[in-house]
Amino acid sequence: MNRHFSLDGRPVAVDAAGDARLLELLRGPLAVTGPKPGCGIGRCGACLVMVDGAPVPSCLVLASRLEGAEVTTVDGLGSDGVTVLHALADAGAVQCGYCSAGMTVAIVGALRTVPRPEPGAVLELLEGQLCRCGGHEGLRRAVQALFGRG
Repeated sequence: MNRHFSLDGRPVAVDAAGDARLLELLRGPLAVTGPKPGCGIGRCGACLVMVDGAPVPSCLVLASRLEGAEVTTVDGLGSDGVTVLHALADAGAVQCGYCSAGMTVAIVGALRTVPRPEPGAVLELLEGQLCRCGGHEGLRRAVQALFGRG
């Protein structure tokens, strides 16, 4: 069955069973490589995307829930995403880069929800983001730099 939704600002239609996962569609027929497969149970954050403006693990979103939805990956975040990616790189939070797309989506989601959150509140939102390289201290520095608090 064709699923119709918006992906990074453009309409798409993809043939998928209702129980197919968004991550499978993104990395398969839609050829989007930003969201990465990780745990498969929504706990690591590597596959994070925004669905209708809210950050969600794409490994948990069923195709049957996509009709008419607005899906935004790291590639569709525009200048907000670029700013966050640069802050992550400058703070040493990006080592292998596997988690950076999900972290970027999570931080942009926080910025768009609460424009001037306290850094601690943002870090709390990022608790679901797992960096297997141990870049969490760099993540803290990046968040502090992004929100102008140190």
